Amino acid sequence: MALSGKLSAEIRIQTPPAKFFNFVAKQLNHVQNVTEKVHQTKLHQGDWHAIGSVKQWTYVIDGKVTTCKESIEAIDERNKSITYNLYDGDVSHQYKILKLIFQVIEKNDGGAFAKGTIEYENINEHVEPPYGYMEYITKVFQDIDAHLLKA
Repeated sequence: MALSGKLSAEIRIQTPPAKFFNFVAKQLNHVQNVTEKVHQTKLHQGDWHAIGSVKQWTYVIDGKVTTCKESIEAIDERNKSITYNLYDGDVSHQYKILKLIFQVIEKNDGGAFAKGTIEYENINEHVEPPYGYMEYITKVFQDIDAHLLKA
């Protein structure tokens, strides 16, 4: 089994792309009020939505409460993309690298997709790829979309 790889998923969103991206880029600290998958978020260092900021997350993966720290590596407003590094806590027991790239993609037909890509490196060959994280991302994207459609 390969120790590193990349997983990706897209979901069609009904929310206007700029509004969806704005929530993730500037209001993500409210996500625990939007989805049952996130139990708690806590700012450790910096500004919630700035490159280099550090947050502590408690969330559910594969039915288990999980923790990690997260920092923003890059924000590309023009391409509606944000790159996050996940580390420490439970993540460090399975992965040397766990990076989430979030992007909102606008289609020519007026539709839009929220895309999540995970780049990872397992700590050893006995660790499965982070499929549970892909399910988590997909569910959180769906919950954000539903929330923003009501707002």
